[in-house]
Amino acid sequence: MLEHAKKTLRITPMRERVSPAEWQARIDCAACYRLVAHYGMADMMANHISVRVPGEDNAFLINPYGMMYEEMTASSLIKVDIDGTILDKPDYGDFDFGINRAGYVIHSAIHRARHDLDCVIHTHTWPGMAVSSLACGLLPMTQTAMRFTKISYHEYQGVVLDLTEQEALVANLGENNAMILRNHGLLTVGRTVGEAFNALHRLELSCRAQIAAMSCNTPLHPVPQAVLDATYQNYQPNVRRPYGLMEWPGLLRMLDRLDPSYAE
Repeated sequence: MLEHAKKTLRITPMRERVSPAEWQARIDCAACYRLVAHYGMADMMANHISVRVPGEDNAFLINPYGMMYEEMTASSLIKVDIDGTILDKPDYGDFDFGINRAGYVIHSAIHRARHDLDCVIHTHTWPGMAVSSLACGLLPMTQTAMRFTKISYHEYQGVVLDLTEQEALVANLGENNAMILRNHGLLTVGRTVGEAFNALHRLELSCRAQIAAMSCNTPLHPVPQAVLDATYQNYQPNVRRPYGLMEWPGLLRMLDRLDPSYAE
């Protein structure tokens, strides 16, 4: 058998080609990909994290389809507009990466409709997929899950390739910052990357706790509705500081210790 020649991934540095604001957005977006991988929420090269380009309301950054989350860098991200046109991307050496159609459909729908949001994250973790397939959905059975007592749901309509599904995606998300895609996975949004990642991390923990508890095959301990309502209210934006504000700098410091190449 003939052995295929090994291809080399070489990424052209993008820092000098973009504005300082876009470069910072690229660093934060790449960091988020690394963090999703670090916390065991990646699905190899599937799924997406997108970040709006500062000063360019109709443009966002998204991963090249073919790179793993753990190797994402600020320079590797592709800049695309709301209509799916690639505006800028680096040279990838022996590869010619583009964007994934399903990722574009989901993320562009939210970026087009929600100009108050700058980051969208979508995952296919096993706890998220499991809860998305349960008729009961996410249960407010732990304090962490009570933050999502009024979480949004979007019914499964097949692989998200059709632009006609965008309207339903946006309508079902509503004003929430988290949504369960039925029989599919999880989606979170935020005004910052740190805010969206905070929501994802807590939603993932909620799903893991629920699957673990339900696997014990014993009744769940109920929480009175009044307590659920009060706890949910304590998590709302008008009664606390923005999510991710404190955690994000610490998470970046952790990445700097582990592997600072995300910022290249």
